[in-house]
Amino acid sequence: MSKNYVLVINPGSTSTKVALFKENENVIQKNLTHSTKEIEKYDKIADQFEMRKEIIIDWLKKEGYTCEDLIAVVGRGGLLRPMPGGTYKVTPKMIDDLKLGVQGEHASNLGGIISKSIADEQNIPSFIVDPVAVDEFEDIARISGIPEIKRRSLGHALNIKAVGRRVSTKLGQNFEDTNMIVAHLGGGISVAPLRKGKSVDYNNANEMGPFSPERTGGLPIGDLAKLCFSGKYTYKEIKAKLKGKGGLVGYLNTNDAREVTKRINEGDEKAKLIFEAMGYQIAKEIGSMATVLNGDVKTIVITGGLAYSEYLIDYIKNMIDFIAPVIVEPGEDEMMALNEGALRVINGEEKAKIYEEEVAF
Repeated sequence: MSKNYVLVINPGSTSTKVALFKENENVIQKNLTHSTKEIEKYDKIADQFEMRKEIIIDWLKKEGYTCEDLIAVVGRGGLLRPMPGGTYKVTPKMIDDLKLGVQGEHASNLGGIISKSIADEQNIPSFIVDPVAVDEFEDIARISGIPEIKRRSLGHALNIKAVGRRVSTKLGQNFEDTNMIVAHLGGGISVAPLRKGKSVDYNNANEMGPFSPERTGGLPIGDLAKLCFSGKYTYKEIKAKLKGKGGLVGYLNTNDAREVTKRINEGDEKAKLIFEAMGYQIAKEIGSMATVLNGDVKTIVITGGLAYSEYLIDYIKNMIDFIAPVIVEPGEDEMMALNEGALRVINGEEKAKIYEEEVAF
């Protein structure tokens, strides 16, 4: 079998998505699940490395492939130090930070660790692409209004950048030369103004911006402070309200846009109000990000799982289409985005970045 496959690894909390690509073709893909009992054996996420690696190798063998068939391995980037976007070679210093969890422990930290281990055994390159830690903020965007708190760049960088590139190609534009706004609408919502390919601002999907199916987004801070000190809730319970039990779940007890649309069609006025309020906040966030680009917006792109909802998209488009043409790219394909990032380096379209040269230690 010819040596021309890219192995893509995307670890989640209780599963590891894997795929083999031949150029842009997704040859085979699998979601390898891990039981809670299996995961609970490990004190730290990094300790799961060997277990997950062995499962991936076994999967390859069962499908009739070996690591000798690979030309590169690319993994989901984790919570590294703030860094510019791009495709990065996995280096020993990056591995140290992934194991340490410099911005927190997350399953995605395993992506680079597993990728380098498999790749090193075959003497082939390993990469990560546009991790959550991508930080291209201008200094003015970091100011929060209280000196003790800094606005942080944490968002759906991988999908936002990948979709931005694809749309630019379709329009015959150079991604690095154009301005656009990309709104990722999923369980969390990130709206990013891209100036010449760089995400110069973001709403942190866990803390700011529109509410989403499971998250509250930005809140009236005075009332939130009262709630925190009311004695009714623990810190853990407040965190659950903000992420997991907020948004559509908090109001309608569901995170499924299809279920909400069904209720609306059956005459549920509360479901209509809440769903449209989410659309209202998304549109308002897109409008505010247009000011970051001084109104020079060539395209607005809406992506993510919620982009499948015609009801929601129509509501949003009605509010924002005066700003720029709106293009809808429903869903997200992180595996394809990771492969595309690796291929840009393999095919010489861009140079792999080196973590140690791009971040502050």
